[in-house]
Amino acid sequence: MIDIKFLRENPDQVRLSQKGRGEDENIVTRAITADDERRAAIVTFEALRAEQNVFSKSVGAAKGDEKTLLLERGKELSAKVKIAEAEKVEAETKARELLMLLSNLLDPKAPIGGEEDFVVLEHIGTPRDFKKDNFEPKDHVELGKLLGAIDTERGAKVSGARFYYLTGVGALLEFALVNYAISSAVKAGFIPVIPPVLVKPAAMEGTGFLGQAAENVFNLEKDDFYLVGTSEVPLAAFHMDEILSPEKLPLRYAGYSTCFRREAGTYGKDTRGIIRVHQFDKVEMFTFCKPEDAVAEHQRLLQWEKDFLQAMEIPFRVIDVASGDLGSSATRKFDCEAWIPTQNAYREVTSTSNCTEFQARRLNIRMKDDQGTKPVATLNGTLVAIPRMIVAILENHQNSDGTVNVPAALQPFLGMTRFELV
Repeated sequence: MIDIKFLRENPDQVRLSQKGRGEDENIVTRAITADDERRAAIVTFEALRAEQNVFSKSVGAAKGDEKTLLLERGKELSAKVKIAEAEKVEAETKARELLMLLSNLLDPKAPIGGEEDFVVLEHIGTPRDFKKDNFEPKDHVELGKLLGAIDTERGAKVSGARFYYLTGVGALLEFALVNYAISSAVKAGFIPVIPPVLVKPAAMEGTGFLGQAAENVFNLEKDDFYLVGTSEVPLAAFHMDEILSPEKLPLRYAGYSTCFRREAGTYGKDTRGIIRVHQFDKVEMFTFCKPEDAVAEHQRLLQWEKDFLQAMEIPFRVIDVASGDLGSSATRKFDCEAWIPTQNAYREVTSTSNCTEFQARRLNIRMKDDQGTKPVATLNGTLVAIPRMIVAILENHQNSDGTVNVPAALQPFLGMTRFELV
């Protein structure tokens, strides 16, 4: 949620941000009008309540018929106060709902445009030339079968499309990736967390996942729970309704969780293998920091993601995500995209977003310093999303016979240097 004071003082800037995202600019005017009505309703209510307080004292001093008349008038005044209070609550609710519809302000440096209008910031590593190795690379599905690592057929039999089993070295590879990610995060000062994956609506709404992203969220209506699509949600809500000490900032958490996504709107896209699935495990970094430190922290998160991919010995590129492809909470986002040989393309494997004070304002997470109480900034970044990282490792490190070399960084966690055929 953006600052209402900023909105009132800079409506054109907010309209420009909405336009850059391809979202409704008219919400700006409606939100300001609703806030005017909210402020007027508060003034009316408080004036009537003050009048009621003064009037109550006069009733206490009256006697006889005068007191009877005053009591009747008091009932009328009380009814007016109740009506004014109800109108105040309604106006406050409407104003908040409209304010919640506005996305975070775009960073002026974020590229403007749709999904394909990203800017490539750098390439790291060189894609492998399989022609020099004299063989055609196999995709991760075929490799997964040869190694006894991935079973999509039984996943579909048991749960439907976009589900899978990790078996044998596939399961061991997940544990190795998670252990490497968590150990790396702890060395960098992150607090490891295993959060709940069922959350209440307030947590999901507060992080901005019940707006444009709602179609991809699994909702357990009977129990009023949501299944999280990322541990960003429970990590962001961890300090909900709290005031944090600035001396303890930044607070960095590394959350390991299963994630659930409906993948709405992706019919027919990435149906083969485990690139786009309904359930997967992930290690997510999350930071609470002072607002003035958010931009520098964003670069730190990106560097930790880059370090991880380099440790996996995978070629990748970093892109600056365009405005129309940002989540509503993010002011700017960087993606790391790994090279996938059989697709002859780079595919997203990690991302990191600077959400400034947007989520913290919605979740009521503040810090208190000499200047008073104000929202903190929040940032998130994927350290490893298991399925896509497995895809990248299998395809980039394969041998002509279907065996796969294990990246050196993972060998201590696996106790092997190569995945053999089963």
